[in-house]
Amino acid sequence: MLHMNKDLFIAFFRAGMLGYGGGLSAIPLMKREVVDRYKWMDDDEFSDVLALANTLPGPVNTKLSGYIGWRLNRWPGMLTSLAATVLPTAFLMVVLLTLLNAFKDKPWVQGMARGVIPIAGVMIGVLAIDFLKKAGVGLGWPLTVVLVVASLALTEFAGVHPAIIIAVLILSAFIPWKRKGDAS
Repeated sequence: MLHMNKDLFIAFFRAGMLGYGGGLSAIPLMKREVVDRYKWMDDDEFSDVLALANTLPGPVNTKLSGYIGWRLNRWPGMLTSLAATVLPTAFLMVVLLTLLNAFKDKPWVQGMARGVIPIAGVMIGVLAIDFLKKAGVGLGWPLTVVLVVASLALTEFAGVHPAIIIAVLILSAFIPWKRKGDAS
């Protein structure tokens, strides 16, 4: 169990420390650690946990690390994962904001702040493309396209919160839909 907690700490510390741009930018790094490197989950499990974590309040990366740590090693795993996710970045936040505040009028600080945004966008975009590919294979491309367009329209134009859309989709999985060709 000690080895498991060491691996949990390393995985979430690495994802948290390299996830510049906010919690969302750490998600692809968490996926790399959890799915690709340590193989604690497969792509589908990680996607399911991520979808559920997005429906709950609070920072998504702490919810992910807490759940994965719990799943692997109960309380010790959860506490280790949360500590690795929160403590180093909280410490860096205090140190960096103190330094950046002292030099906030310098062009290099302003450029650095602007440079993080496109990098975080690319990381999130790569994760989104990966999820779209999996959805296209799992649900079929026509249904995937309909869900993407409907979700985009509902969130961007109708102002529906994404958590409501996710909750409706999760609940719809429990509805016994009749398929074409099924006996009445």
